Amino acid sequence: MRTTLTIDSDVEQLLQREMRRTNRSMKAVVNDALRVGLGMRGKPPRAPLFRVEPHAFGFKPGIDTDRLNQLVDEMEADETARKPAW
Repeated sequence: MRTTLTIDSDVEQLLQREMRRTNRSMKAVVNDALRVGLGMRGKPPRAPLFRVEPHAFGFKPGIDTDRLNQLVDEMEADETARKPAW
């Protein structure tokens, strides 16, 4: 958007100082200052909608997927029991 602004002298001095300090154009410095002043800088962009896609793992009936760690422990115990004790 193109517009005309009347800038107070104290703001002009600050603007000129920032332009020299950062070696940026008036447009860039003013836009940055307005973003900060209007609370737009530093806000994270809105996160995309999180969507869970179900997947069929093909477990046989009777396998409780919430207790897979317990199943692994039982399988390891069975394997250990089959090994001969030295």
